[in-house]
Amino acid sequence: MAYKKRIKKKAKVIVFKRTMKNTKVSSIGERALISILSEIFKVPDGKEKGQEGILIGAGSDDCAVLDLVGEDCLVVTTDMLHRTTDFPEEMTPWQIGWMSAAVNLSDIAAMGAEPTGLVIAIGMPTDTEIDFVKELAKGMQACAEFCGTAIIGGDLDTHAELTITGTAIGRVKKNQLLLRRGAKSGDLVCVTGYTGSAGAALEALLSKKLVSELVLKALFEPIPRVREARKLAESGAVTSMMDTSDGLAMSLYDLAKQSKVGFKIRENSLPILRDVREFASNPHKLKELALYTGGDFELLITVDPQKMKKVQNICNLTVIGECTRYEAGIVIESPECKLTTIKQRGYQQLKAEAVDRSS
Repeated sequence: MAYKKRIKKKAKVIVFKRTMKNTKVSSIGERALISILSEIFKVPDGKEKGQEGILIGAGSDDCAVLDLVGEDCLVVTTDMLHRTTDFPEEMTPWQIGWMSAAVNLSDIAAMGAEPTGLVIAIGMPTDTEIDFVKELAKGMQACAEFCGTAIIGGDLDTHAELTITGTAIGRVKKNQLLLRRGAKSGDLVCVTGYTGSAGAALEALLSKKLVSELVLKALFEPIPRVREARKLAESGAVTSMMDTSDGLAMSLYDLAKQSKVGFKIRENSLPILRDVREFASNPHKLKELALYTGGDFELLITVDPQKMKKVQNICNLTVIGECTRYEAGIVIESPECKLTTIKQRGYQQLKAEAVDRSS
């Protein structure tokens, strides 16, 4: 029997290799590729010498987690951004710098950790103006200081287009570490701030429509919720957490996968800026912006309902639904009490087809 199982498993591997041999990354997108690479980088059971300190490795959460001797652990994350795909032309160099730091620090926040430093590598064309680079650096430092940390090093190189890679490091007590897994059926689902703002701003820019400065700022200068995250982690009420940088819908699916729960979201409860409501042409468009647009960098959390009082005054936090059984899937309840499935859709890198930046 064991021999037959090995043959069957080997056959599956062969089929997989044949299927993937000529497959382009553009046909599967970022998330599927991350899953493939995570299997390659996966820390094996019965860890080898030198791997004992790896608590969470590649792919399963916003950061890798390393064990520090004592009650703390270290969280590490990295993100790469490019001029043509990540920074709208309307952004200033200072705003580009701010965003480059913010995307990394938001991942640190998602773990409930306190950032301890940020390392930045910048590749740029040789004809880049020095004043541009200085403003870029000032934006990075401003975001780091806002989050209580600093730029502690990096690298410079020549590149065909502006490319910025940041690596952020944070520290958190082991008993306060927040992961994507941990949510339970019956937990409340909450989100900080507002949803759909950055997506509305991007759509306004692409369509040459007017939108308020408040909405544009949500896209150009996203706020990493580091302070809020620390308080949420200290409360002991949060059961799981991640950021919404790839869109609310994508984040719900990521939490569902790791926690093995479903979600029932109430459409009427989604926190949306009045300016975004005015920008959206109809209710369907408004729901599209709220669910499927990335770039907001808010926190999506699940909370033990018995401990909700501990977190309700920490920050601008809105209860948008509750966790359900995994088999129930991820649904949204309309104002008319009709349930529809939320699609697994949002912002993805590496996709050939247009997964538009506002979706």
